[in-house]
Amino acid sequence: MTEENTGGCTCGGEVGDGHCEQEKRLGWHEYFMSVARLISQRATCTRGHIGAVIVRDNNILSTGYNGAPSGLPHCNETNCRIYRSTHPDGTVEENCVNTIHAEINAIAQAAKHGVSIKDADIYITASPCIHCLKVLINVGIRTIYYEKPYKIEHISELLRLSGIRLVQVQVDGPEKHCSC
Repeated sequence: MTEENTGGCTCGGEVGDGHCEQEKRLGWHEYFMSVARLISQRATCTRGHIGAVIVRDNNILSTGYNGAPSGLPHCNETNCRIYRSTHPDGTVEENCVNTIHAEINAIAQAAKHGVSIKDADIYITASPCIHCLKVLINVGIRTIYYEKPYKIEHISELLRLSGIRLVQVQVDGPEKHCSC
C-alpha cells in the first residue's frame, strides 16, 4: 500500500486558495508519548491503563503495559486482588497483586529479547511509582518522560539522589496550520 499526500494538504483545498491546512509533523516527545498512549490500550488492569516505551537515539527499544504475567488471568477476566501498603509518611497506597506495571513489563521485554536499555530514556503515560523508579534507576534509564503525574511527592527524593531527570510531556491533538 502506498502513502499518498504525506505532509501535504489534508483539507481538499487548492494550494494558495487560503483553505488548505497542513498537518504539523509530530516532534519526538509527542511521537513517543503517542506510542505510549497507544500501547496503554492493551493494558488489562481495570484500575488504570498505562503504557511505556523505552527509547534510545530516537529508536524504540521496548514497550510495555500494565497487566498480569503472561499466561495468567488478567484483572479484566477475574477480580483484582488489591493489597494496601503504608508509606513512612502515613499515606496508604493500594496496588493489585496480579498486575505488573508498564515500566517493568517494558524492561522485562527488553531482557527477554536481549536488548540493552542502559542509558536509554522511557516515555510513560503516568509518572512511575516508587518501586518502578527504583528499577529504572538500576537499569540505567537517564530520563523519564511522563504525561500525567502520579504521586510524585513519593519519588522526589529518589530522583534527586539518583540524578534521573523527570520531565512532563503534554501531548495535545494534532495541530494544523495553513501553509499553502
